[in-house]
Amino acid sequence: MFPTHTSVEEEFKIAGITEPTILHYFITLNAGEFEKTAALFAVDGVLRPPFEGDIVGQNAITQYLQQEAQNIKAEAHKSIIETLGPEQIQVQVIGKAQTSWCAVNVHWQFILNQQGQILYTKIKLIASPQELLSLRRC
Repeated sequence: MFPTHTSVEEEFKIAGITEPTILHYFITLNAGEFEKTAALFAVDGVLRPPFEGDIVGQNAITQYLQQEAQNIKAEAHKSIIETLGPEQIQVQVIGKAQTSWCAVNVHWQFILNQQGQILYTKIKLIASPQELLSLRRC
């Protein structure tokens, strides 16, 4: 069975997010604790950031986050949890990500295994083509 809620949920609340792994993801990401964020993934877990290919494995995810996610603040506003079978759940989160140079609406798709590890995360920016073009770094 999936892990039950831990004390993290009692200490930190994110509206609509009850899955402990997802809470830890946002807490550690916002704290810049990228090794802890990557440790939430299965050994061969996949992070699929916007405009990038798959980042596979905890070490590669840590390196990617250290390079690309410095000072990011990710806000989760709403989530939907669904069972994908006896061994996986999918958690979809809508929110916003803010960096020093932009803020954009985001859709995160997480697939978790029975142990609560992230197997796959896809991050999609929710913006018009003009808004996406304005996000390009100079």
